[in-house]
Amino acid sequence: MLKSLLALLLSIALLPLGAHATDNNSLQLLQEPWSELLRHHVTTDGRLNYEGLQEDEDKLLGYLQSLRKVKPDPQAWSANDTKAFWLNTYNAAAAYLIVGYYPVASINDIRVKVMGGQKSPWEVPVVNVGGQSYSLNQIEREMLRNQFHDARVHFGLMNGAASSPAVLAEAYDGQRLDQQLDAQAKRFLNDPTFNQLTPQHVQLSGLFEAYAAEFGSESQVLEFVNRYARVPVLPTAKVEYLSFSWALNDRTGLSNSQALGRH
Repeated sequence: MLKSLLALLLSIALLPLGAHATDNNSLQLLQEPWSELLRHHVTTDGRLNYEGLQEDEDKLLGYLQSLRKVKPDPQAWSANDTKAFWLNTYNAAAAYLIVGYYPVASINDIRVKVMGGQKSPWEVPVVNVGGQSYSLNQIEREMLRNQFHDARVHFGLMNGAASSPAVLAEAYDGQRLDQQLDAQAKRFLNDPTFNQLTPQHVQLSGLFEAYAAEFGSESQVLEFVNRYARVPVLPTAKVEYLSFSWALNDRTGLSNSQALGRH
């Protein structure tokens, strides 16, 4: 009798863990097609081979269509599961949008025909999740920035710009998300193509200036930089912001002189 009771209590105690593990497995299976596409089409320097991705356009569309049946569940999903899901959704939707107009010099050159005119790539609905349509701006602002207040998401978003952080060659995974985003931040900040760091003087990507409300004051920005910088920066360091190139992040990269232009 006692053994039966102990077995019952143990099974009850393990139920949430088992359910969470099953859910994580389901999420990993959901993201596997996107992960496979990234493994095949992200270059070693973190750019996207859109020409190659065009050949797999059907696979990318199939992945995006699978999201119609998915509704993020705050009761069953962890915060990191949800954050990873929306990062993957944004990135895949942006890639599919660009592929549909490729070759194009910049995502900002795209104009999508809608009833009554045209819309920018940021405002037009580009993906359906759980029966609801979302634009890229909606996902970035409402589902990521406003919900999580984690400035690191800017190192995970693939917005098609050459001055943006490198594209991760795998899907984001809620179980490993903190490690993935920290690695993305470290890679971006220490890449001299985008940021120049010395103890007394830092030249930062215009990304930090564009999202100053999230990165904080100058002293907070320097604290953030020092979390990831290989070269420690002094609290009194001079801060400058560099121009941001919206040239497409395809296989043709920016030269240092192009990427590190001053305002």
